[in-house]
Formats: sequence, structure tokens, C-alpha cells
Amino acid sequence: MSHEHVETLIIGAGQAGLATAHELQRHGREVLVVDAQERVGDGWRRQWDTLRLYSPARYDGLPGMPFPAPPWSFPGKDEVADYFESYARHFALPVDLGQRVERLAATDGGYVAQLPGRTISATNVVVATGTFGRTPFVPDFADRLDPMTTQLHSSEYRRPSQLRDGPTLVVGASHSGADVAYELAESRQVVLCGRDPGQIPVRLGTPMFRVSFPVIVFIFRHVLSRRTPMGRKEMDEFRFHGGPALRVKRADLLARGVERVHDRVVGVRDGRPVLADGRALDVANVVWCTGFEQSFDWIDLPVFDERGWPEEVRGVVQRAPGLFFCGLAFQSAAASMLIAGAARDAAYVARQILQRQRQHQEVRAA
Repeated sequence: MSHEHVETLIIGAGQAGLATAHELQRHGREVLVVDAQERVGDGWRRQWDTLRLYSPARYDGLPGMPFPAPPWSFPGKDEVADYFESYARHFALPVDLGQRVERLAATDGGYVAQLPGRTISATNVVVATGTFGRTPFVPDFADRLDPMTTQLHSSEYRRPSQLRDGPTLVVGASHSGADVAYELAESRQVVLCGRDPGQIPVRLGTPMFRVSFPVIVFIFRHVLSRRTPMGRKEMDEFRFHGGPALRVKRADLLARGVERVHDRVVGVRDGRPVLADGRALDVANVVWCTGFEQSFDWIDLPVFDERGWPEEVRGVVQRAPGLFFCGLAFQSAAASMLIAGAARDAAYVARQILQRQRQHQEVRAA
């Protein structure tokens, strides 16, 4: 078992982790990023094949390196993955891959992370593993569906050929559910169920979108913010019900023949999924676009609320000095869901770490 110490340990090499590392490194601070994946960007490479960003490339860059694509294009998921990999290489960020943190606990003067065959102590830790940890959420009753029914969580879905021929139920109607339902409806009958999260009124890529998107970004940053009553009200909507439909609109689903049901799936009867209105659906496939469970059970610290969310303000955990989160939905505002928003949150977290280290130096000097 090897033992080492680093000033700041960042867990997760996605957009939030990389941006935080860059901000600290350019100020001359010692930092190490660890990630369980084999390549930087693998979290994006493993999304469904046709996924594209909902924000144009001019808004998708991390600090110090613009996204290498036409400003008003919408990069695909592999382009995003390759960009993150290039970003880490360009700035020579210290990223150790294939390193899953199995436990994080407090120790004298900081924290200790346990990895297979390795222990890392750190004065500061940034948990940048994403909004919902590591565990896809699927209802408990899913295992009672007919064994012949193909089931995939959205994290496993890549393309329609993974599914059997026949009617398909997509559960969860946020932007990912709408995108998947629309794609599948090109070749099969699709039912999309779940509450209506609303939709962005303008169509992505149009001239009107170019005019209105800066306004949308302003609203997402400054109006729908944790500092405003409206933003605090919307925070739970974004965190627990998903954001509004972005690329695929209600009219698109209707035009492609998707049956839109606003009831929830509440159980199983005779091997078939049952809606809240009592209707049992005969389907060959179910795609669960139901998000992820809060699963931070590997963090052995009392810093989570009753719903499993870290008790933080803009990523700063007051109850555990030196512990930070980055990459959370609505970490500062609705804009946190965008790459540029995550970079903005990362810059704030980095400033808090820099301030903390300056205070430590002043105490030692005194």
C-alpha cells in the first residue's frame, strides 16, 4: 500500500474537475486529479451515439481553451470527450486514470482517500464526480417486468438496435427522455411517460436561437440562481425532476407519433408496466430515463441531507472545512448544467481553496 500527500485532491476528471485543476495549477498550487475511467472524457464517450450538446460551441469551452468547433455548432458527445482529453494534455494537468476512490474520510488536518493499493491524504478535497454520484436509478419494481422485456437505463442506451422490435416505453420526459423517445419513434411505436418539465421556446440552431441564447444564459446565471427566490424555488425542480426539454419539442414528438402520457409508471401487473391511471402497457422494451440515485456512500463524512445531497453552498461545505463539491446541478444557478456554468462554479471553488491556503500560510507565518 503506497501513501502520498497532495495539497488538493480532485476526484473526477470531467469538466468540473478539469476546470478546478486548471484554476489551481495556474496559481501555482499543488493538485492531483484521480478518475476511475481509462481515458479522460470516457463519461461522454459512453453516452448514446447521437447525443449532441444543447449549447453551441462558443459557450462550451473550459478556461484558457476555446472549444475547437464552429461557434454556433452543437458538438457531439465524442467531440466533447476528445476536447476534454486535449484540454488535460494541453495544460499538462496531473490526472491519474483507472483510479477509483473507495472511501473518503477525515483525518488530522485534512482528508484521506483510499484507492486500491494506494492511500492519498490531502488538505483539500474536491468531489467532482457529477451531480448524482455513480448509481443509475431504476424503480424497485423493474425486476418484476416480464423477463422477455428488454430494459435499459439511459446510461446504457446507445442506439435503437440494442432493443427488440416492438412497442417501447420511455420513462422520464426531461431532455434526455425526449431525445431518446424521438429517436426510437423513427422505427417503432413509442410511449413517453412522465411529468412535463416544460421546454425552451426557441428551436436550437435557428436565427432566433442565436439572438435569444445570450438572454437565456443570463437568466440561467443570474435570475434562476440560488441567490434569488425564483431560483431557490426552481432548484428542486432541476435537481429532482430534470431540466426543460431543449432540442426535441412537444410538437416534434407529436409529429413522429410518440404517445405522450403524463402519468407515472407506478408498478407492474402480469409482467407489464402499469401507469398511475391503472393502464398496463404491452411493450417489448423499457428505457429508464430516470436519472441517478444520490450515492455518495463512499464518503464517510456527515455532510449529506436526508435526500442524500451534500449540504453545500456553491460547492463549499461549511461543516467540513477543506471539503468541496463541484459539478452539481444548480450548484450556483441553472447555468450549472452547462459546461460554461460548471467552469464558472469550478472557478469559485478554486478561489475558496486559494483563500484557505493563504489563510493557512498567514497563520504559519504568524
